[in-house]
Amino acid sequence: MNRQRYILFFYLFFIGFYLSADTISESRKNAITRAIEKVGPSVASINVIQDLVTPFGGDPWFNYFFPEMFYQKRKARSSGSGVVISPDGYVITNSHVVEKASEVFVSLKGGKEYPAEIIGIDHISDIALLKLDGRDFSYANLSNSDDLIIGEWVIALGNPLGLFEINNQPTATVGIISAVDMNFGEMQRGQVYKNMIQTDAAINMGNSGGPLVNSQGNVIGINTFIYTGSSYTEGSIGIGFAIPINRAKRIVEELKNTGRVDRSYKTGLTVQPLTPRIALYMDLDISEGLIVVEVEQKSSADRSGIKNGDIITRVNGVIVNTTKEFRSIIEESDLRKGDKINIQLYRNGRNINKKLILGKGGR
Repeated sequence: MNRQRYILFFYLFFIGFYLSADTISESRKNAITRAIEKVGPSVASINVIQDLVTPFGGDPWFNYFFPEMFYQKRKARSSGSGVVISPDGYVITNSHVVEKASEVFVSLKGGKEYPAEIIGIDHISDIALLKLDGRDFSYANLSNSDDLIIGEWVIALGNPLGLFEINNQPTATVGIISAVDMNFGEMQRGQVYKNMIQTDAAINMGNSGGPLVNSQGNVIGINTFIYTGSSYTEGSIGIGFAIPINRAKRIVEELKNTGRVDRSYKTGLTVQPLTPRIALYMDLDISEGLIVVEVEQKSSADRSGIKNGDIITRVNGVIVNTTKEFRSIIEESDLRKGDKINIQLYRNGRNINKKLILGKGGR
């Protein structure tokens, strides 16, 4: 009888121990851990191979006079991050991760590696779309980046400094949304970064192209670049930026359908700079801007109510005096057909505001 009591005692003790351990483990979970668990299997390590031609021997004099003899080909490797967005294996990353790649390989959680096809690269938006051969991939849910709250928790996941390869799973860092709608215009290398999400979640070399997710585990942005506080490109100081996922989704849809992004547009306007002589001839109170000399019938400009003789003074709040300035505002904001621009007109002695939808076609 005593033996049975001891057995029952130890049985109940071990059940209580395991139940207690499970309860403690469950109590440590929170929105952040659940978000990482949800999106982790869709985060990709992207490994890129480039064919580079480099000087052989390092003698600049011989390299200059005998370039074909003293150059050699070599393969260079680099890495970045990405995120699977569909069960059939489409992957978003930054274009600067895979540009000039001769081969691209994608590793997912657990270490399985896949060769990736580059479906399309858009340098201006810094978005690229890859495709893995297979089906039933774990994929991330894409959120609405127009509905963000400054101060809400976010997680950056990816492959910083190649750490993904050590244990075959992404690295996570946590922070908040520090700011939204950060516009940088056209960068030195030609990218146009607009409406960017700022976060203090640590983003380092190799994080580029990986997802920024909210506490629900849904992707709100693509991690892209950081400020370092120095001339070096490495090292997070808590100022990182992500491309809003709504912008990335639009680019991805075009890349998936055509392999490129069509940035042609049509305003339906013919304009010329307003000079003091023209202003005097037309008896105008202003002498700067763009005078509308023709409005194409049934064009978006015609539908918006712009008329011949109107003077365009501002586009999207920016003063314009030349056609080049007009075009630059559209191009540096990466606008194209379907996008709206705000135009301020001068007509009959007063200012009028109009919205013009960019039409399809050439300039």
